[in-house]
Amino acid sequence: MIRLIPEVADALRDGRPVVALESSVLAQGLPIPANREAARRMDAAVRGGGGVPAVTAVVAGIPSLGLTAEELERFLRREGIRKVSSRDLAVAVAQGSDGATTVAATLAIIARSDVRVFATGGIGGVHRSPPFDESADLVELARTPRIVVCAGAKSILDLPATLERLETLGVPVIGYRTPEFPAFFSTTSSLPVSATAETPEVVAAIERAHRRLGRREALLVVTPPPPALALDPREVDEAVRAALAAPEAARVRGSGMTPYLLAAVERATEGRSRLANLALLEANAALATAIAAALVGTIP
Repeated sequence: MIRLIPEVADALRDGRPVVALESSVLAQGLPIPANREAARRMDAAVRGGGGVPAVTAVVAGIPSLGLTAEELERFLRREGIRKVSSRDLAVAVAQGSDGATTVAATLAIIARSDVRVFATGGIGGVHRSPPFDESADLVELARTPRIVVCAGAKSILDLPATLERLETLGVPVIGYRTPEFPAFFSTTSSLPVSATAETPEVVAAIERAHRRLGRREALLVVTPPPPALALDPREVDEAVRAALAAPEAARVRGSGMTPYLLAAVERATEGRSRLANLALLEANAALATAIAAALVGTIP
């Protein structure tokens, strides 16, 4: 059973656009107080486009679409909040835990609702270094019929391998006004997308055709970060390579690798990566709202 807060339930009943937002970026991704700024900016971007934001989470063991003000505060303060991927949902529910949902867990939750569009920063993918590590995000994208709006995959990943896995899994990658796969902090990766779209209405048309053909994969819509705050991909690559070569990298495993590398990039860029992250989260939420509005036919 999925809990919908009244505002989200009313919007779905009335046919208004709703955009899902993950909570892991708030409770584990961005540091305090940047996480609060991210929540504020994403919320404003969705509402500014005429939509209703629905932050996904597990609240005291209940998968939820939307958080009350008190619940959001608890997640922003990180009081006993565990990180929950798709494999962890049943454990968090059975144990009555508070859990911040990753991209994979968010997809699993919205798959059991009428919410059709989800905005995040960057998806997980295939990591660069051994031992082999692949995000559960890719599997959930392959089996969840929803639209995911992001700035590509995180720059710390093996982007060619990640894009290849998306192709193998049958996930369409639609570049929104770009022919290249964005690299999260950077506008380009020099890797081509499978198709492009110039307007939210075109994305909505592709989504409808995808579903009419009986396809179950997500539609991945990728958009570059705002150019004014984007980072040079060479700068990011150098920071990641240095972090992977550092002695402490050998002690980092599994889910700890992503925050370790993101922190290394932030140090190397003197905080500019955090500014880019905030900007792209806001921009992605705005685009997702426009697409959600196109799907429900509320664009003027």
